[in-house]
Amino acid sequence: MTGEGLESCTPEPGSFAVDERDGRVGRVMGRVGPYVQLRPPGGGPEWDCPPEVVRPAPPGVVLRARVTEINREGQLPR
Repeated sequence: MTGEGLESCTPEPGSFAVDERDGRVGRVMGRVGPYVQLRPPGGGPEWDCPPEVVRPAPPGVVLRARVTEINREGQLPR
């Protein structure tokens, strides 16, 4: 992979993406410098990911991530 033209494939903020380096799934929070910032479903620290290894999450992965977030929201004190 040369990385040419892949930056245009970077998922939009708010969507879910997969870090192809290790398979982690995260919500795209935005960009800082050359990196895409991802946050795990349900919360946690963001991590930086080079844009050439970020791919949009497939529908099944998105569904699991959303369920994780909803379950986490249900556990928060009110």
